[in-house]
Amino acid sequence: MNICVYGASSAQLKDIYYEKTQELGRAMGKRGHGLVFGGGATGMMGAAARGVSEENGYILGIAPRFFDQPGVLYEKCTEFIFTETMRERKQLLEEKSDATIVAPGGIGTYEEFFEIFTLKSLNRIDRPIVLYNIDRYYDRMKELLEYTAREKFMDSSILDLVVFLDEPEAILDYLENYSK
Repeated sequence: MNICVYGASSAQLKDIYYEKTQELGRAMGKRGHGLVFGGGATGMMGAAARGVSEENGYILGIAPRFFDQPGVLYEKCTEFIFTETMRERKQLLEEKSDATIVAPGGIGTYEEFFEIFTLKSLNRIDRPIVLYNIDRYYDRMKELLEYTAREKFMDSSILDLVVFLDEPEAILDYLENYSK
């Protein structure tokens, strides 16, 4: 299975975020899953890629050409696709993967998550989506989504379309056992 991992590109986070995301990448590689990601060398993206690389796993990086600058992109990808725009990048990240894991991130990661979550809620895609809740990072996101449902801005059944997990093995077990 090819798994899209969204996440921050920041190199200024607490070590636990990088460590747990690299652990996820290693677990993916050990179980034979490929990584599809935004191609970044730093942050959660780079950590996931390094973990998959440690297990000699498949890595597909996808990034807009304007990111092709020294030190920005992960150099050990099995394949790399350059796009002209961020929108093209997101479309290919979706098309080239079978599942989505959302590691901690900022507004770009939120935007990617909410687009894929919206597509699933509209029955345009059917794939497992996991928020990787490292160090309880996504607890407030979960509270916000629950509040949104309580206030009737969305049906509460939509909450069942994503899961919040904090351990790589549990995440991969969920993805591997997901039934459409």
